[in-house]
Amino acid sequence: MLHLRLITPADRTAEVVDLVQSTVGTAHVAVVPGAARDPQGDLVMCDVAREAGDELISGLRALGIDDCGSIAVENIDLSLSTRATKAEQDAPGEGADAVLWEQLADATHEESTLSVTYIAFLTLATMIAACGVVLDNAILIVGAMAVGPEFGPLAGVCTGLVRRSSRLAWRSFLALIVGFAAAIVITVGFSAVMALLDLFTVDQLQADRPNTGFIYRPDWFSFVVAVLAGVAGMLSLTSARSGAMVGVAISVTTVPAAANAAVAFSFQQYRQAWGSTEQLLLNLLAIVLAGSATLLVQRLLWSRRASTGRS
Repeated sequence: MLHLRLITPADRTAEVVDLVQSTVGTAHVAVVPGAARDPQGDLVMCDVAREAGDELISGLRALGIDDCGSIAVENIDLSLSTRATKAEQDAPGEGADAVLWEQLADATHEESTLSVTYIAFLTLATMIAACGVVLDNAILIVGAMAVGPEFGPLAGVCTGLVRRSSRLAWRSFLALIVGFAAAIVITVGFSAVMALLDLFTVDQLQADRPNTGFIYRPDWFSFVVAVLAGVAGMLSLTSARSGAMVGVAISVTTVPAAANAAVAFSFQQYRQAWGSTEQLLLNLLAIVLAGSATLLVQRLLWSRRASTGRS
């Protein structure tokens, strides 16, 4: 269940309440006249089944409540109520399958912002992965993948493409490209310093690396893994279950390749550097295609299910 807290102008409260009560899957409607001070108006609260949440939020935005008042949405972890149970049963579909498009757009907008913190995390992940590829150490690679924050911009690109939001898609793409470019450049310098300290050597980079050799050898298997990671990432995000493991699933196809490219550039191993760059670009493309396709399929299936439920 979701909890909605609305601030509405007094002359709009009646139509807001009518919309809430006419939406299948709502319960616990409460109105506190004159409670809001900034902006002034009435306080309207209700609970709604997750699978009916997007319809209600879209209806409220169509009334302009986000402009003249406020719409706040919270997840309810526990709701002990017969009416809430009935609301969930009446709402079409399953809550786990529902996509809250406004919540998705807001989450991806925040996570796809090009900031110093974002670049710092991506750079640190790439530097840790650089140590992992030189040492052929799988543990360091996994650690780097857990640190990488690139899932936010990738999800932002997918969401922007599906929702036809050029601004979100462009800012996410910019964060992705600038972030990886900065991380690779800084990691090239880091690799040069490590080489001066005799901690990185060209022999280590050219040696047989059974754990990390795949990073600079792009093939169809790499593409398939990236597609699967993209689908898993978007499903996790839309079902509100995104977390560290999703970041690892995405980073397995991106951060190690960027790190290997940086180390190879520092040692003038351009063939290996280009292979790693191809791997990175191929995987980014596969994730975007898979993530966008996942969102399109979810929207299609949910619209059909919602139409069937209303009929």
